[in-house]
Amino acid sequence: MAILAQIVSWVLFVYQFLILVRVLLSWVSTDPYRSMSAHPLVRLLHQVTEPVLAPVRRVIPPVGGALDISPVVVLILLEILRRFLVSILLRI
Repeated sequence: MAILAQIVSWVLFVYQFLILVRVLLSWVSTDPYRSMSAHPLVRLLHQVTEPVLAPVRRVIPPVGGALDISPVVVLILLEILRRFLVSILLRI
C-alpha cells in the first residue's frame, strides 16, 4: 500500500501544482495583443482545473467582486485530502 500512497500523494501534488500555475498565469500577460487563454496549454490547464474550482467559486464568491480566493481554498482542501488519504493508505 505504500506505493499506492505515493501515487495518490504524487497525483494530488501535481494537481495542486497545476492550480498554482493557473493562478500565476492569471497574473501575467506575455503578449498584450493576445489573450493568455488563447494558448492551447493554458486552455488545457483551465479544462483540467475548472471542474474543481467552479463548485468552490459558486460557494465562495470573489472577495470585493474581483479577488478570487477559490484556488487558495481548493489548495488547502487538496492538501488536507492528500494527507488524509496517504495516512489511511499507509495504515492498511
